[in-house]
Amino acid sequence: MEQRALGRSGLVISRLALGTMTWGGDTDEDEAAMQLTAFVDAGGTLVDTADVYCDGEGERVLGHLLADVVPRADVLVATKAVGRTGKGPMGRGASRGHLISALDASLDRMGLDHVDLWQLSAWDEATPLEETLAACDLAVSSGRARYIGVSNFTGWQTAQAATWQKAWPGRTPIVSTQVEYSLLQRGVEREVVPAAEAMGLGVLAWSPLGRGILTGKYRHSTPSESRGASSQWQGFIDGLRSAKSDRIVEAVITAAQGLGTTPLAVALAWVRDRPGVVAPVVGARTAAQLQASLDADQVRLPAAIRTALEDVSAPPFSYPERRSDR
Repeated sequence: MEQRALGRSGLVISRLALGTMTWGGDTDEDEAAMQLTAFVDAGGTLVDTADVYCDGEGERVLGHLLADVVPRADVLVATKAVGRTGKGPMGRGASRGHLISALDASLDRMGLDHVDLWQLSAWDEATPLEETLAACDLAVSSGRARYIGVSNFTGWQTAQAATWQKAWPGRTPIVSTQVEYSLLQRGVEREVVPAAEAMGLGVLAWSPLGRGILTGKYRHSTPSESRGASSQWQGFIDGLRSAKSDRIVEAVITAAQGLGTTPLAVALAWVRDRPGVVAPVVGARTAAQLQASLDADQVRLPAAIRTALEDVSAPPFSYPERRSDR
């Protein structure tokens, strides 16, 4: 698997990252072990988790696997904080107190002395940005984290945070932003991707398959075993379903038929090779589902197909974000 630098940093990661949102919940430890083994065998390195995934069980499962299944040296561990992990006003957010406590708890659950990439999973309006970023500096200077990233920030938030860290020598630079990005969710192209490019951040794309919709499995109905059929996830899936998304799915299916591959492979290859994207984050409930994504790594989209997909899925641009080339 190709390896790519994450932004303007020395951190080199695989061009597919493994997501673990279902680990410890829908995906048990044995299934997770098969996923991690297959991912590493394929040349994958970056494994992405968060302290809120399955109430911390995602991190705990990953820690067990790094102790017993795959050597820690073969894996780059990325986790996140800011989400609610406790009661009361200090149980969530980007304050110095919550962030450092959350990082220490993540390290304890995983049995690690450091993570390779620590990400702020959301903007916190209640905490001064300089306090939040000072906690990131402490995480790196104390050896708890090697690199810092953000996630789900808007364009101006991304630029403000990255600029603050560049403004004074010795501050830890932000190297990445993780955002939802797929043929069904291209809104980040308006401001976030340009901000990341300008500030030297690599883009990690979560839900690159459009919450599963781009695989075509919801084309005619909702499979009973799918996330779209569960009360927990139905709203999340339905949030991207529309007449436009139906047209995009049909275009993806047509492209897959013409190339002799799967809709999954077409959708994943499209986002993987978008400007600024370093790695899509692919998650799966089962090892078989993950293998389909790993197999798709060899797919290349001809220019004509990329253009057709971009035309049918183009997001709206308007003043003042419209660029001169559009």
